Amino acid sequence: MKKMWGMGLSVLLASGVVLAGCADKQADAPAEAAKDPVKTSNVTAAGELPITKEKTTIKVLVKGFPGVSDYANNEFTKYLEEKTNIHIEWTVAPEKSAVEKLNLVLGSGDLPDVIMGFGISPTQQLIYGTQGDFLDLAPYINQYGVETKKMFDIVQGVKEEITAPGGKIYALPQVNECYHCSMSQKMWIYQPWLDKLGLQMPKTTDDLYNVLKAFKTKDPNGNGKADEIPLSGAAVGPNVNIDSFIMNSFVLDSGITTRLFVDNGKVTTSVNTPGWKEGLTYLHKLYAEGLIAPQSFTQDRDQAKAMGENPDINILGGEVSQHNGIFTAFNGPSGRWLEVQSVPSLKGPAGVQTTPWKSSVLQGYYVVTRTAKNPEAAFRLGDLLYNTEMTLRQTIGRPGTEWDYAASGELGINGKQAIWKTLPSAIPTNAANNINWSGQSAPSLRSNDFRLGQMADPKNPQEVKLFTETRNNYEPYRQKPESVLPALFFSNDQATELADLEKTLTGYINQMIARFTTGDANIDKEWDGYVKKLNDMNLKKYLDIYQAAYDAKMKK
Repeated sequence: MKKMWGMGLSVLLASGVVLAGCADKQADAPAEAAKDPVKTSNVTAAGELPITKEKTTIKVLVKGFPGVSDYANNEFTKYLEEKTNIHIEWTVAPEKSAVEKLNLVLGSGDLPDVIMGFGISPTQQLIYGTQGDFLDLAPYINQYGVETKKMFDIVQGVKEEITAPGGKIYALPQVNECYHCSMSQKMWIYQPWLDKLGLQMPKTTDDLYNVLKAFKTKDPNGNGKADEIPLSGAAVGPNVNIDSFIMNSFVLDSGITTRLFVDNGKVTTSVNTPGWKEGLTYLHKLYAEGLIAPQSFTQDRDQAKAMGENPDINILGGEVSQHNGIFTAFNGPSGRWLEVQSVPSLKGPAGVQTTPWKSSVLQGYYVVTRTAKNPEAAFRLGDLLYNTEMTLRQTIGRPGTEWDYAASGELGINGKQAIWKTLPSAIPTNAANNINWSGQSAPSLRSNDFRLGQMADPKNPQEVKLFTETRNNYEPYRQKPESVLPALFFSNDQATELADLEKTLTGYINQMIARFTTGDANIDKEWDGYVKKLNDMNLKKYLDIYQAAYDAKMKK
């Protein structure tokens, strides 16, 4: 079976939930509901609707999103309640204070039946699951998980991704397979400049150097000024940092803050390897010759877009970014977003040519707590949300109004027969409405086939472009699945120690990328000192903690 592992992201909850209040609870006293996890109730047989024979109320704490005006009176909520015979009693945590609200709820012990939409990390799942606050959903999946089991079959590796040590599953995920996002460390180049100078798309790091040199010296924008910026990145935002694409021609740059990956079962990092040194030497060469914009280490995405959308004349030749709408605006006035093309994974001097890959499994979207009076019904409500029509209603809206199934002959983004299509009355993404849950609130199943099966819009070719460029230029060089670090479940002690170590290590690594690239630090003279300082910062201890969690997860 092909494994689709997620990235080993920062050990604490992405939404910022802290570990407060854990030490005072009885970790060895599981909740009563967890002792007999699947018992007779008024739920119907697996897969049947309505879910409950008698009207049932389930209390849900949900993280609010700007796109949802009113969960209680929402059209999708009403449809879901009608189909399931379950009334949802909502407590909405405002987005800006959601972390604080969840912390208060978890610390108080006064829990709702369900916690939804917070993206609770594996570490938090393990801590609260072990002490009995979060129910183990594995028995419920076995007995009632019709749609969850289908999801496991459609997107292989999800079950492994969400399973804690010991085979327990404490939360259902949101699965949103964005194909081009899964290989997000890209570079884009302005095709008209290549054409004007008679240059081919680079295939190697030497080719890239020669192209950037020509951009700097041969006036490709034709204004008689030496104002061209051959290559730029940004300091703020994912996958825009200057190393994220180029380093993968020398050594794997996984995109994780400390550049972690798995090598023959061992969790390791690239940042202290000869390949990393060689890649930094190459970056310094580009910078020293004026081929990398100095702003790459300071500018945010708004400043990057201002650079790419210069109103008078184009000044930017290449950009490191996930997609072509970061330095150039989708449907922007310059039209340059359609004139930049992706640079394929480049072959380095030692033959390294890699595209990092990351999972699209978003952890911790649906938790059933120990206080749930009808945990079977609570689980089945979450399970139902993976159904295709439920996903479309939840994320897009009403059939026949905001979306419809595709007609025969209508083609999807992937060039195959389309599955579904948006209609002219579809609600703009994230626009406040009372029709859907905006795609951010709950579990859903948007597989690659589902997302790429949306009918292509000839008026907006962006999604087709991103799919095609990713398939042709990055998929062939995709990172080996066994080298991808999975999402790991850390104990409270491990998470606390890692938080301090990771903050120190990440700050130093990023600082030295900038210093070595710009020449503020001499890589030949200071490399050994850099590696020693990483060791002094307890890099080995950091990796050992990851290794222990990895071994616990992989233990059968």
